[in-house]
Formats: sequence, C-alpha cells, structure tokens
Amino acid sequence: MDTEHQEKGYSFFQNKKCEFFPCHKTCDNSKFNCLFCFCPLYFLGHECGGNPVFLEDGTKDCSKCSLPHNPEKYNYILQKFSEIKKKMIDFEEYEQKIKAAGA
Repeated sequence: MDTEHQEKGYSFFQNKKCEFFPCHKTCDNSKFNCLFCFCPLYFLGHECGGNPVFLEDGTKDCSKCSLPHNPEKYNYILQKFSEIKKKMIDFEEYEQKIKAAGA
C-alpha cells in the first residue's frame, strides 16, 4: 500500500461475505481491496491505466483487470479523479452544445 495512506482505515476494505469475493483472480486474497468494487476509472476508457479489453460492440471488459483491487494503487486512483472531472466537464459542455444546436 502507498505509504501516505498505509495506516488509514479508509484506504482498504474487504467484503469476504460477498458472493463474488474475490471477483478477479489474485495471488493473495489478503491484499484484495474491495474499496473500489465498481472501478471509478471505467469512464476514462483506454486512459484508465488498467488492462481492459474492448468488445466488438464497444463494451469495456475489465474482468481481467485487478488495478482497483490492488492496495498499492489507491493513490494512483485518487490522482486520476482530476482526469475524470475534466472528462465530465467536457461531456457536459458537449451536451449543452448539442442541445443549443437543436433548439
């Protein structure tokens, strides 16, 4: 785990009662982090930093990616939130332009 958040209780969580635990193959279940069960980086597409596969229909398949479940990646994920915010703002501006053009 990164040293900045290593001893913080909020940076690591496991739900061993979950019927899917662990939802990805792992070498060490004791280090499997469920905190980001749904990956917050999904929205970043190819720029997420993981190893997704994109299906023919465009669906992003993250089933072989363990990036959000790795305790060492907590800080990495936090740093990516600025990119997520920018993409959201860009998307909202795009939607407003589309609406304005149709009005």
